[in-house]
Amino acid sequence: MATIGLKNLRHSYMPKPLAPEDYALKEIDLEWQDGGAYALLGPSGCGKSTLLNIISGLVTPSEGRIEFDGHDVTALPPDQRNIAQVFQFPVIYDTMTVYDNLAFPLRNRGVGKAEIDARVREITAMLELDDMLTRRASGLPPDAKQKISMGRGLVRNDVNVIMFDEPLTVIDPHLKWKLRSKLKELHHKVRATMIYVTHDQTEALTFADQVVVMDDGVIVQIGTPVDLFERPAHTFVGHFIGSPGMNVIPCQIENGRAVVDGVPVATENAPGEKSGRMEVGVRPEFVTLAAEGIPARIIRVADTGRHRIVETELSGVKVHAVIGEGASIPEGSAHLAFDPARTRVYADGWLVGGSH
Repeated sequence: MATIGLKNLRHSYMPKPLAPEDYALKEIDLEWQDGGAYALLGPSGCGKSTLLNIISGLVTPSEGRIEFDGHDVTALPPDQRNIAQVFQFPVIYDTMTVYDNLAFPLRNRGVGKAEIDARVREITAMLELDDMLTRRASGLPPDAKQKISMGRGLVRNDVNVIMFDEPLTVIDPHLKWKLRSKLKELHHKVRATMIYVTHDQTEALTFADQVVVMDDGVIVQIGTPVDLFERPAHTFVGHFIGSPGMNVIPCQIENGRAVVDGVPVATENAPGEKSGRMEVGVRPEFVTLAAEGIPARIIRVADTGRHRIVETELSGVKVHAVIGEGASIPEGSAHLAFDPARTRVYADGWLVGGSH
C-alpha cells in the first residue's frame, strides 16, 4: 500500500485554459495516508471522477504531480501504478467461474498455484462467496458480481490503492447497506488504502474515516463524518450533508453580533466586523419553536415516524426545524430559537474564524 500525495494539482480539458472556470480541478493539495479509508464526496460535475482518473493514470493533469510514497508517478501509465479499480458496473469475466475470476490477476503475475489458491479462498471467505467458487459469474445476481469485482482488487497484495467509483450504482437499495458494511469490514481486515468516490452522503459517511467534500473543482472541507456534520467549514458542506441540510439564513452584523430579521442571534463564533455575504448556519436539529425568538411562518409539517420536520419561512428563506414527537406545534406562525453552541456565522460561504 502507499501514501498518496497530490501536489499543486490543476486540470483543464481545454487546450489553453485562461480563467479559473476553465479548470475542472482548480487546485488540489492533498495527502492520503497508507491504509486509510477515504471518500471523495460531491455532486455530479464537481471534479471527483476527474481526480480519480488522474490518480489512476487514465488522465494526465494539466499542472502539478502525483506521488506514491514520495515517488513522482505523474507520467506513469495505469499498469505501472499498481492500482485496483472497482467501477459502477462490475468488470468481470462472465464465462469464468468465481474462482477463476479471482485467480486471473494472480496468474497474470506469475504467482504460484498454492499461493493463488490460498489467496482466492481467503478473499472469497471474506466476501461470503466461498459457496459459489465453481459457479459461472454470468448467472450470479448483481451484488455477487460486484463482490467479485471487489475481490479482484483485494486478492492482489501488490496494490498501492483500491479505488471505488460509485460501486453501488447498480445494486438494489435493500442490498446497498449490506455491501457497504461488508466493504467497511474488509478494510478493517486487510488495511488497504481505499478511496471511495460517490455523490451519496450515506455511502461516504458510513464507509470513510476521512471524507473529502468537493464542489466546482475545489476541496471545500476534509474531515471525519462527525466534523462535517458538527462544524461545516462552508455552507455548501452544511447544506449538502444532512437530511434536511443545514439552514443557511442571511444576516447583518451589528456591533459585532449577527442579527436576523432585527433579532440578535447568539453564535458559537464571533463575526467581528466581517463584510461580504453574511449568513448564519444552523442545522434543523438545533432549531426549536419557542415563546420568543425570530418570527416565522409555518408552511408544512412532515412526520417521519421518529420526529417531525417543520418547514418555516422567514423573509423569503425556508428554515427547517426537527421537532420531537411529543412537542406541540402551533398553527400558522411561530418563533424560532437557535442553539448558540451550534449556530455559526459564515462570510461569503466560509466559516468565520475557520481556515480555508
